[in-house]
Amino acid sequence: MGESMHGKVALVTGAARRIGAAIARRLHGAGASVLLHYRGAEQDAAALEAELNAIRPASALKVKADLLAPIAPQALLGAALERWQRLDLLVNNASAFYATPVGRIEAAHWEELIGSNLRAPLFLAQAAAPYLATAAGSIVNIADIHAERPLKGYLVYSVAKAGLAALTRSLALELAPAVRVNAVAPGAIAWPEDGQFEDGERRRVVATTPLGRMGSGEDIAQAVEFLACAPFVTGHVLAVDGGRSVFV
Repeated sequence: MGESMHGKVALVTGAARRIGAAIARRLHGAGASVLLHYRGAEQDAAALEAELNAIRPASALKVKADLLAPIAPQALLGAALERWQRLDLLVNNASAFYATPVGRIEAAHWEELIGSNLRAPLFLAQAAAPYLATAAGSIVNIADIHAERPLKGYLVYSVAKAGLAALTRSLALELAPAVRVNAVAPGAIAWPEDGQFEDGERRRVVATTPLGRMGSGEDIAQAVEFLACAPFVTGHVLAVDGGRSVFV
C-alpha cells in the first residue's frame, strides 16, 4: 500500500468492526488520519484506535454518536476539525440491516433503516460539504447491489439503499466541482452475525456469484481508497460483488 492519503483526514462511520474497520485500516495505511465513528461497539472502537495510534501516534480518534440524533453531524465534524483542522474524506458506511417482509413492516423499521442508510448520510454530507470543498475532498457512500435488484423480504433496506445510490448521484451534481461523490455497492462480503441467512441460502448466493466465492472487507476498502483518490470520477456507483449483479 502506498501513501495515497498522506496528510489527509477521513471520517468513517460505523468504523469499529467488519467492513468499517477494514476501510479505516486501509485509509490509515494509505497515510490518512482517521476519525472512527461508532455507536455501541466501544471495546472494538477502542482497540482499533489503539492499534492505529500505535502505528502512527495521534492519527486515530474514536467518537461515539447516534447518527439519528440531530447533533451527530456537528459532533463528528467538530471532533475531526478540533484534532486535525481539516476533513478530506467522508465515508458513509454505518448501516442497519434486517428483514422487513410486507405485512410486518412497522414505522420504527422505516425510521431506523431509512435513517441509518439514507438520512444520516445526507445530513452528514451536507454538514461536511464546506470543509470537503476547502480540501478538494470527496464522499464515498457504501451502498449495496440490492439498490438495483431488491432483496426479497428486505423491502425497507432495499429502498433505503436505492435512495443512497440516488443520493450519491444527486450530491455529485450538487457539490461539483469542489467535492466528488461516489459509492461502492458490495455484494456478498460478510454474512450478518445474527444468522439471518441459512446455510442453503448462503450456498445459493455463492453459486450465483460468477467468481464463485465471498468477498472481504478489504475488497470494499480497496475500492473506497480508489474512489477517494480518483480525481476524474464522480457520480459513480461501483459494484464490488464478484460479478453477482450481472448474474441472470
